[in-house]
Amino acid sequence: MGDDAGPGGRPALDAEMERAGAWPEDSPWLREAFTALPRERFAPGRLWRWDGWAYVPVDSSGDPDGWLAELYAGPHAPAVTQLSGGLPSSSLSAPSVVADMLDSLRLEPGHRVWDVGTGQGWTAALAAWRAGPGLVVSTEVDERLAAFARGRLAAAGLDVEVVVGDGTAGGPPGGGRVDRLHATYAVEAVPWSWVAAVRPGGRIVYPWGRLGYVALTVGDGGCVAHGWVHGLAQFMGDRTGPAQAGAGRPAYAAVRGDAEPETSRVLDRDPAALEDWNLRFALRVAAPDAVLSTEQGADGPVVLVHDGDRSWAEVGPGADGRPVLRQGGPRRLGDELMLAWAQWDGLGRPGPYDYGVTVTPDAQWAWQGDPQDGPRWPIGGRLPAAR
Repeated sequence: MGDDAGPGGRPALDAEMERAGAWPEDSPWLREAFTALPRERFAPGRLWRWDGWAYVPVDSSGDPDGWLAELYAGPHAPAVTQLSGGLPSSSLSAPSVVADMLDSLRLEPGHRVWDVGTGQGWTAALAAWRAGPGLVVSTEVDERLAAFARGRLAAAGLDVEVVVGDGTAGGPPGGGRVDRLHATYAVEAVPWSWVAAVRPGGRIVYPWGRLGYVALTVGDGGCVAHGWVHGLAQFMGDRTGPAQAGAGRPAYAAVRGDAEPETSRVLDRDPAALEDWNLRFALRVAAPDAVLSTEQGADGPVVLVHDGDRSWAEVGPGADGRPVLRQGGPRRLGDELMLAWAQWDGLGRPGPYDYGVTVTPDAQWAWQGDPQDGPRWPIGGRLPAAR
């Protein structure tokens, strides 16, 4: 199948990226790299489309136009490439996210790059196009994916080493320090081995939990890394750590079961505001294990929250139409979120790009506004040092 075959395809994506303002102005090389290494060269012959009930296969051999349409569904659309237990376990990330994360990496020719989470090999290929031959090494925990990526990278004429292993444990294959680290799967807490692997002044761009990605700069001496949130997106989780467990956590109904509310109170807040992604992100920072969803109840929308364990909360219309918070389990999860909501109001309702992350060998935390003096929230239970 040629690069321009079928409806849509690479030229249409290029135009859509242009209309969406998704080509980073500071990294014009990305547009050239996307053209030289189009997405379909790293896509398997079977993709998976959500039909509203389940993921169904779309094969390039039997439905080439549908396959191409799934692969190039738009700048903000990922393409699912693998399922495990009926759920996505690998994908080609949305083109706009790939471009923005590589732009955030500030990658230059000659940089040595560790690509953590090879997947199909597309991001490693784009990084190698920029950095140069023999300068990108990639780690993939799935042997089948690693083999697939090796084949596609070789076919593209790229000198990239792909090693099977757990990217969250140890340093880059071959040892030494790299200039840039690019992760393609979500972690809640940054492994210190990542920071130790990057030279002072180098960059780490990684998906933080379920909702955003962060660009860290390693400080002088290599004993700290900090940086700002750079974008919003959802990613596959680390298969070996808490983020992966979070991605597959039980739905609200499974956590609550048939339990009745243990507490109930009327709220003076409009639950419709929980559709605001600025607020959603603030709640994600304050309670990263809280999963929010909305469903249509008999009397109006109901916001459902659970922590994947035993605690749950819901906000929906009461008998008089006013919103009521009901909750149960060991934690008062709803109260936690209401406190975080009030704090967000008090901070002037900041957006995601007003937040950042600091990582040290002994602690890591999120902050808002200022890495030194702004409010802090612990990450992964690792509390920041007292100020």
